[in-house]
Amino acid sequence: MLAAHTPVPETTLGRIHPPTLNNLLASLPADVQGRLLPEMELVSLSLGQVLQEPGTKWRYGYFPTTCILSKIYLLETGATAEIAVIGREGMASICLLMGGDSMPNQTVVKSAGYAYRVKGSILKEEFDRSPASQILFLRYTQALLTQMAQTAVCNRHHTVDQQLCRWLLLNLDRISTSELIMTQELIASMLGVRREGITEAAGNLQDAGLIRYSRGHIHILDRKGLEARACECYAIVKREFDRLLPNITAA
Repeated sequence: MLAAHTPVPETTLGRIHPPTLNNLLASLPADVQGRLLPEMELVSLSLGQVLQEPGTKWRYGYFPTTCILSKIYLLETGATAEIAVIGREGMASICLLMGGDSMPNQTVVKSAGYAYRVKGSILKEEFDRSPASQILFLRYTQALLTQMAQTAVCNRHHTVDQQLCRWLLLNLDRISTSELIMTQELIASMLGVRREGITEAAGNLQDAGLIRYSRGHIHILDRKGLEARACECYAIVKREFDRLLPNITAA
């Protein structure tokens, strides 16, 4: 069941937390921002909140600012696997612009925070009327597809240690701090591996001085060390985002 959204009142928070904290929104042409941003609503999203169930129609476009969203496939056995992670660089409901309106996967909040949402009909109207916006959103879609494809490759061919490094780096790119609040159970379900494998991999990274893990809090101590230990999958995804969306990744 979808959890209720919590709109944030027009207070000081709304004024110091503008939509342009989302890098995709900040990169839109000025005229599009002038029409679209006043239609957006700031919402507070909680850990584990389900934004969309598989096959159901999206009503809103979601643009994270401080939260992290996860696109997850649910198998008939009850097992899960994360196929994409979305933060302040993008949006969760790209299918609204592609004409599909729904996706066969679940979208869930895996790091609590804020996002802006706008009615799908308004977002689609701006997409249709602005060629510059179309190029921006289509390039983002291509970058997101690269992340999904590389995730599948990584989960099939690389070690749990390498997968965890990639996963940590992807999440780190989508927040403004060096701390992630994630339990080992959550990470295991995202990667589709046993919790014992995550416990061992996290212990290896901690012993190497790359992270500090305590009660669901992961502090990144050595980002360069994580990048060196990760497989090529993180670098491929990062390079594609930088190539297609230089203004976004530099924001």
